[in-house]
Amino acid sequence: MSAPTTAAGTQGILSADEVIISADSHTMEPHDLWEKRLPASLRDQAPRYPPHKVGEGFQARPGGTDPSKRLEEMAQDGLSAEVLYPTLGLSQFGMDDARLQEACFRVYNDWLIEYCQVAPDRLIGLPNIACYDIDWAVKELERCVNAGLRGLTIWQHPHPDLPFYSDHYNKLWDAAQALDQPISLHILTGHNYSKTLDKWTGVSRYHKSVNMKLQSVTDVVFDLIFYGVCDRYPRLKFILVEFEIGWMPYYFQQWGYYWRRFRPVDPPPNQRDPREYLGTQFFATFFNDPVGAHYLQIDPNPYMWSNDYPHPNSTWPHSRQVIERDLGRLTPEARRKVICENVARLYGIKIPEPLRL
Repeated sequence: MSAPTTAAGTQGILSADEVIISADSHTMEPHDLWEKRLPASLRDQAPRYPPHKVGEGFQARPGGTDPSKRLEEMAQDGLSAEVLYPTLGLSQFGMDDARLQEACFRVYNDWLIEYCQVAPDRLIGLPNIACYDIDWAVKELERCVNAGLRGLTIWQHPHPDLPFYSDHYNKLWDAAQALDQPISLHILTGHNYSKTLDKWTGVSRYHKSVNMKLQSVTDVVFDLIFYGVCDRYPRLKFILVEFEIGWMPYYFQQWGYYWRRFRPVDPPPNQRDPREYLGTQFFATFFNDPVGAHYLQIDPNPYMWSNDYPHPNSTWPHSRQVIERDLGRLTPEARRKVICENVARLYGIKIPEPLRL
């Protein structure tokens, strides 16, 4: 990616000491992590991935696996902290074997705890939490939070037998709310079109990347709002990760319109206008959405910028220029919310000092 030019009429260039936190970055797990670390009884079922070299595929930079290298590359990109999601582990949310999934997630979470200990104030790791057995999920969440991880990632699209509006999740919603840990729903996780990712070719690739992606996330958000989950757990927060944001004002407006129109004769379980959940219980990350960036002038509170490092479509090492280009027209106050303050508030972290080379 070449360095972009700054848009005319900006509110000002980013200063060197302005803190930037990416709300969606990734680790790059060792390809044989599960083959080596799963319990012996499950090792023959370990998910296997081809070896990857730095500069190939999703391992664009060495910092995906090496946290010390990552800090150097963050400084090169002008970032002070990053929220971390897996790469290889994303597909494991679609596993049908509950016990194998739990074991795989525990292996990843242990590795992530080790990774983040290099700089716990800058590397904000989110544990993967399996949701087949909710008692297991609650215990694993508590273990990971006690070990220094924050938030939690669950399947974005649940198993068809376990919709989010069912009582199955109540203990997990209770625990996440009590621990004040936001719940991330990341693209390509769960029991939807993402389970056939290796078969995406031709026109199907475009259809799934846009149409199916949007349908999946809007259906899930609808369920969480209209079946009353958010009303029952008013301090619960959900983060929609890597779906971009341009669609969100429209959908929440339309849901609000029909809620007000039909509620007197056909009341749903939710007691609030759906627009009220945006920025209070629903938040989202973005990194390549010039259309969505226009909405940030109206309401910057629900949204968080990200760089998607170390994946090949990341804004690294030009993140500061990209922010100036796409967010330059925001007021300094609004921009600080989007690139730093919103994510720090959601995860309850202290804003770190700028990271220097």
